[in-house]
Amino acid sequence: MSPKGKDMQEPEITEDLVAAHGFTPEEYQEVLRILNREPTFTELGIFSAMWNEHCSYKSSKKWLKALPTSGPQVICGPGENAGIVDIGDGQAVVFKMESHNHPSYIEPYQGAATGVGGILRDIFTMGARPVAAMNALSFGAPGHPRTKRLVSGVVEGIGGYGNAFGVPTTGGEVRLHSSYNGNCLVNAFAAGIVDADKIFYSAASGVGMPVVYLGAKTGRDGVGGATMASAEFDEDNEDKRPTVQVGDPFTEKRLLEACLELMATGAVISIQDMGAAGLTCSAVEMGDKGGLGVRLNLDAVPQREDAMTAYEMMLSESQERMLMVLKPAYETEAKAIFEKWDLDFAIVGETMEEDRFLVMHQGETKADLPLSHLSSSAPEYDRPWVETSPPAPLSDVPEIDPIEGLKALVGSPNYARKQWVWEQYDSQVMANTVRTPGRGPGIVRDNETGKMLAFTSDVTPRYVKASPFEGGKQAAAEAYRNLTATGARPLAATDNLNFGNPEKPQIMGQFVGAIKGIAEACTVLDMPIVSGNVSFYNETDGQPILPTPTIGAVGLILPGETLVANEVQDGDWALVVGKSTGWLGQSALLAEAFGREEGEAPAVDLAAERAHGEFVREHVALIHAATDLSDGGLALAAFELADAAGLGITLDTDEVGALFGEDQARYLIACGFDQAEAIMAAASRAGIPVSQVGRFGGNQISFGGASAPLAELSELYRSAFADVLSLHDG
Repeated sequence: MSPKGKDMQEPEITEDLVAAHGFTPEEYQEVLRILNREPTFTELGIFSAMWNEHCSYKSSKKWLKALPTSGPQVICGPGENAGIVDIGDGQAVVFKMESHNHPSYIEPYQGAATGVGGILRDIFTMGARPVAAMNALSFGAPGHPRTKRLVSGVVEGIGGYGNAFGVPTTGGEVRLHSSYNGNCLVNAFAAGIVDADKIFYSAASGVGMPVVYLGAKTGRDGVGGATMASAEFDEDNEDKRPTVQVGDPFTEKRLLEACLELMATGAVISIQDMGAAGLTCSAVEMGDKGGLGVRLNLDAVPQREDAMTAYEMMLSESQERMLMVLKPAYETEAKAIFEKWDLDFAIVGETMEEDRFLVMHQGETKADLPLSHLSSSAPEYDRPWVETSPPAPLSDVPEIDPIEGLKALVGSPNYARKQWVWEQYDSQVMANTVRTPGRGPGIVRDNETGKMLAFTSDVTPRYVKASPFEGGKQAAAEAYRNLTATGARPLAATDNLNFGNPEKPQIMGQFVGAIKGIAEACTVLDMPIVSGNVSFYNETDGQPILPTPTIGAVGLILPGETLVANEVQDGDWALVVGKSTGWLGQSALLAEAFGREEGEAPAVDLAAERAHGEFVREHVALIHAATDLSDGGLALAAFELADAAGLGITLDTDEVGALFGEDQARYLIACGFDQAEAIMAAASRAGIPVSQVGRFGGNQISFGGASAPLAELSELYRSAFADVLSLHDG
């Protein structure tokens, strides 16, 4: 798409070239109207980068406005590099989740690695030191020919970048489903801590201020990446390999330290990560947010390849780069800091008063555009959508021995223990990790204050497909429950909304329904959405992924508050908080044991979610272990607690619905006899449904009259993921 070398004549703007840049005919006519002339090749690339779905949110802007984004705890909501929430004592947590789906499918290692690098830059761009990372991964069916390679490459890429950079990967989720055969999902989350009076934003200010390029040199990797991320896949996927970026975590670590050192000097007016669309997007967004124009001189851009064109430099997505507006008096000091860290520092432009984006290269004007039309005035669509029809009611579920049902779950790569994945991540670097992966939400401690932050990511795509509204509600509610089960107070959330082609009314209907559900849940649960990402066009040859609106949420445990240890003790009673009806529609048992995805998703009673969550948090001092009940119901949750403790459990029922039903607003609690009596008495007074369902102890998993040795089930649980995917074969 891009010519290489300064001596090559820029290509003629043809219909085919316009279409290759992702424009509809109507959009290109709007470009002509704005300019009153034909664009140059570089200008075409700039418009393409800024108006594509990935950067402009043109299909989702209308609906994202429905999300709750404010609250007394919110310092900065959507629109910046990341969201920021107050955690008291002059501190704040900065966090965001973002997708790197298309690049990871084309080149798994680098796609995933640069996804981690990009989300980390979003955090330290705002002045925060990253303290934790997570990821939510969705791959195709185990037997699909690409799945093993994708799983191996993505996990290796996440570990390779995060471990070398030095941030603990504390949790996440992994799922496999045939809908992701042609389009995996790699959703990366990161969080950091910042002093609330030392936050940096991206809006440029001041006329004639120097615009400074920081970090690694610019190459040709990633040219056109944002446009590629805004299109469906087809049989030409391999041809898109050059649009995948290449990352260097050691350079990023130096960039982190240099940026934080520079920020401490008072030199920085504004700063922006060079992510999607690279120099183009960072310069345009900084200018647009500040109501200013920007002039760039590409001759000053540090380059690691010969004869790069203006088009290539403007659209390169080379990693580990930042753009900054600098206070002029600090130029010498700032340059010395970056030279000390062996990083490039170059003044590449300046801010202008007029609404203009001017790009110069070798004495020629390569782009001269009205800047606001590239960003805040970019196209915005109200796409047609149709509401998702409710599925047929669930027909009879065949009888199954409950132990065989449990084996179907723990022997599935979806619900088996994922130690093959997380053992490749350094979860304890920085020595602040309180809870490592595999035991619920990840938890890190701020050693200066003793505060703990809990992190989780959740969604059940089957639910969202069956009922986008209830599925959206459930994703937020499950994140709320997961945090609550640790003893943390949920603070706020970020979202990563992964869907198919929004030009299809059915897909757009899924998106709209999910947004409405998420909005309602986050409002009732006081868990505003402060940052996020929309990833559309996740489909291949017209086949979409399951709608996957991932919710990443953050909770807080203050000094003196109780962290649930999640250590079951021999003889503990098992209590269920919440009402159980045996809901099996769209359940994990149905999918894994019978290969059926049928029935309606479980309804989510948000008033019950909030009441039950508050009740659990009020009584955490009495609890030895707790987990929410979601996929797999009581049976899977009880087994997971038992396996972690090396103890058996006896549940009082062998009824399949009671064991595997996925009714919402429920928790499983393990506690001593006296504590169980106190909890049940308090629940009776508060009108909260709590029931005693069994006891922990021994070495058997027993459901009514059915039982199996814990050791046998644990062996299956701990080996199935790697065995099913043949990951031991290298």
